[in-house]
Amino acid sequence: MRRIPIWLKCAVTALVILWAIVYWRAHGPQNFLWFCDVANFAIAIGLWLESPLLVSSQALSVLLVQILWTADVAGRALLGSHPVGGTEYMFDPAIPFHLRLASCFHIAVPPLLVWALWRLGYDGRAWLLQSAIAWVVLPLSFWLTAPARNINWVFDPFGRPQTLVEPELYLAALMLAYPLLLYWPTHLVLRRLFSPAPARRDRRRAG
Repeated sequence: MRRIPIWLKCAVTALVILWAIVYWRAHGPQNFLWFCDVANFAIAIGLWLESPLLVSSQALSVLLVQILWTADVAGRALLGSHPVGGTEYMFDPAIPFHLRLASCFHIAVPPLLVWALWRLGYDGRAWLLQSAIAWVVLPLSFWLTAPARNINWVFDPFGRPQTLVEPELYLAALMLAYPLLLYWPTHLVLRRLFSPAPARRDRRRAG
């Protein structure tokens, strides 16, 4: 039986295609190296394949980050201040409204991921997969983009100038920081919150 309804797969795919067209025209292809953008494509594929591994890996990558993004937007909208920071552009009238609207995918992705994990289960191998993805995406972000864009913070932490170490050493540290400081703690939490993916349960029974 399908665990992900076909209508949802089609809806997510259509929205990702529409979002990708808008972002490509506005920001160019390099922008898709952001982990949040990579996740949109990976989640769509994961839903079609009903792959716990792929969905779980993207939960490690973006679930916490996008929850914080949503909290920051809500804080600015309701309280007039940014409790976290990083979403100031969402309230910049100089940025076309349709681009800011397209960025609202950050709000929709966390509940989608949580629901998909509930349906598919959490695959404990996701930490290794997402770490491998990061070890590809981070060097590409460093080599293929300009420091001014600072995609995935590969040049400066959160846009703040970094002058303590050489750029290559900072990149190496970042390649360790993402798996150890973001993915691993999230992995521990998700492993406790969600049941193991069915394939893992089957392997345990077979053993």
